[in-house]
Amino acid sequence: MSKTLFDEKDRKQIQAHGLTEDQVKKQIQVFESGAPYADLDRPCVVGDGIHRLTAEEVNEYAAFYEKAAATGRRLTKFVPASGAATRMFKALLKISGGHERVERNIIARGAAEKDGEYEEVLAFIDNIEKFAFYDVLAEKMKSDGYDIVALRESGDFTKILSYILTKRGLDYSRKPKGQILFHRYPTGPRTAFGEHLVDAASYVADGKGICSLHFTVSPEHENGFSSLLEEKGPSFEKAYKVRFDVRFSHQQPHTDTIAVDMENRPFRDKEGKLVFRPGGHGALIGNLNDCKGDIVFIKNIDNVVPDTFKPETILWKKVLAGYLFRLEKEIETHRERIRRSEAGQNEIASALQFVENQLGVTVSEQVKNSSAEKIRPYLMDRLDRPLRVCGMVPSSGEAGGGPFWVKSPDGSLSMQIVESAQIDSESASQKDIMKHLTHFNPVDIVCSLRNEKNEPYDLSRFVDTKAVFISRKSKDGRELKALEHPGLWNGAMAYWNTVFIEVPLITFNPVKTVNDLLRRTHQG
Repeated sequence: MSKTLFDEKDRKQIQAHGLTEDQVKKQIQVFESGAPYADLDRPCVVGDGIHRLTAEEVNEYAAFYEKAAATGRRLTKFVPASGAATRMFKALLKISGGHERVERNIIARGAAEKDGEYEEVLAFIDNIEKFAFYDVLAEKMKSDGYDIVALRESGDFTKILSYILTKRGLDYSRKPKGQILFHRYPTGPRTAFGEHLVDAASYVADGKGICSLHFTVSPEHENGFSSLLEEKGPSFEKAYKVRFDVRFSHQQPHTDTIAVDMENRPFRDKEGKLVFRPGGHGALIGNLNDCKGDIVFIKNIDNVVPDTFKPETILWKKVLAGYLFRLEKEIETHRERIRRSEAGQNEIASALQFVENQLGVTVSEQVKNSSAEKIRPYLMDRLDRPLRVCGMVPSSGEAGGGPFWVKSPDGSLSMQIVESAQIDSESASQKDIMKHLTHFNPVDIVCSLRNEKNEPYDLSRFVDTKAVFISRKSKDGRELKALEHPGLWNGAMAYWNTVFIEVPLITFNPVKTVNDLLRRTHQG
């Protein structure tokens, strides 16, 4: 790599991101060498990596959680909420930007030709009164002298889309998902952010009624979230008899990564400046680390349901956490037993069995055949790690990562959540393993992030730094390659102790496009 790759202006730009020139050059080397693929051994299935609970166990773990949660453990809900809703309104943006006037006959013609984006816009307009933001939209348009009903009946959607997408109205194309009105209630519509507050009140409140939440947001959106909290928080606190402790953090600039062109040269914008991009949700492992959490629930900003469906989703949060609490106790028991100098083969064998059967760790024959003195350090290391219990939903065609047994370079196996971008699509054997995937990752995770001394783990120690992603994007009409850090629940948690539990489909209700809000589980 050329020593003169960057000039003085470039170096100042690199420093402004909190990066060094060497770090950026190493990122470029990753583009040149390519991101390594995960080496899949087989998918995790029920009975081989995924636990399926009986109805009796479901009730037992939920009750166990409720009892344990009242003992003073600090509970936190961690919600990645940084992204803008641009993708959510992608079809509306494209169609409104592609036509001077957006009229029904144009949209209907495109829909008749099975153009997916035109079909999406037509379905949106035909059901517009069902969206939680409809009344606010209609009122805003009325205040400016426009009748949304008359415009819709006339077949002219131009103003309607403009008032949804731009700052003359709701400005939804630039707002983050958390600030979009998702659900209707007699007391008024509720944003995704508001749903997370209400949701957390049922299972994150501690013995004193304090409900802690941590949202990662973009700096430009934090004031909007703070305003929502000031506006809605007091009424929710009164209704649910809790007190919210809400904190916000930003994805740090030093986690940005440089973009390159198709020849792996630094990508520059029209002004000749280097282009840096956010390093993906894996960069948030630093935010999770900084929150110094104890028991942390992780859930995406758009995976919420109206109150009608909350009881079952909340039940399963408690179940996952109850399972985690039970595992914590068992881990503590085994640690205490093998720590003692007089611990013999029985205690060692019991701990090995627990590590393999409950934590999904393959222990080599070489380790198993070692003396107790040599096995003890291995077991203490395996048991002294962050713990996560992850819900896994039976596959239903949704895109996303899935649970797999993955081979490490030393030949050992571990359970990992793997994204499709981490899998070699040119490998017939790896593609065949993917075909047999029975579950996918809904991002429904409960974590234990402190050690036996109640000290927070340094989560950076448990990241597989090689598990990066390379994706293709575009800017100014030109293709570029982007580098993402190991995903938050992928490589960033690669060396945690991991358990997968089957959870029902009702727990997974993402809103990827605006029309997802028309689904039964969002209409209430």
